[in-house]
Amino acid sequence: MTKTLEDYKNGQVLLIDKPLEWTSFQVVNKLRWHIKQQFNIKKIKVGHAGTLDPLATGLLIICTGKQTKNIHEYQGQIKEYTGTFTIGATTPSYDLETEVNEIFSTEHITEDLLHKTTKQFLGKIQQKPPIFSAIKKDGKRLYELARKGETTEIKAREVEITEFEITKIDLPKVDFRIVCSKGTYIRSIAYDYGIALNSGAHLSTLRRTKIGDFSTENAQSIEGFIAQLSE
Repeated sequence: MTKTLEDYKNGQVLLIDKPLEWTSFQVVNKLRWHIKQQFNIKKIKVGHAGTLDPLATGLLIICTGKQTKNIHEYQGQIKEYTGTFTIGATTPSYDLETEVNEIFSTEHITEDLLHKTTKQFLGKIQQKPPIFSAIKKDGKRLYELARKGETTEIKAREVEITEFEITKIDLPKVDFRIVCSKGTYIRSIAYDYGIALNSGAHLSTLRRTKIGDFSTENAQSIEGFIAQLSE
């Protein structure tokens, strides 16, 4: 059913499957621009309920109009991620944004060890966010400082991991599924998981599959939304 301008002003919750290399901000801008063009208006509120890194794909909740007031409610819901860790190497950003900076032995790593080690991460844990993150310190985002080569002390924060399973092993690649609380950095889990294995690891793919009761199964592409908008 085609939505009207009033529908978007009163508030819509859009489930978008974010493509690789797009920032969450770019998705919001794209959708806002097309809504404004479609209805020939100068402004409308559009926002997202939780950032996805450019190198991640998957579920992005976009709110319009009056629904933007409820963004914090969606941000606080539990999230599910799937993806791949590469074992035996680390990067400064804990993912593929930066080059490998250290290589570790993987000869001792067995399937049993990979499965058992996940148990160390279940429940409430202390986690340090990556230095390449959007968290602000002294008014600047950490990734801005990191890209300049500046080091800064990052405080650990409490997050909760309710599920952590290894779904496929093809060393050095290890596929996973994680269900976690708001504020959890999967990149940090990758890094810490590598240490727990007495080796190293970094995140090589990431997909957000669920936020609360919302799922990528019900999400649409950016192109799909634009096509639907102009029907």
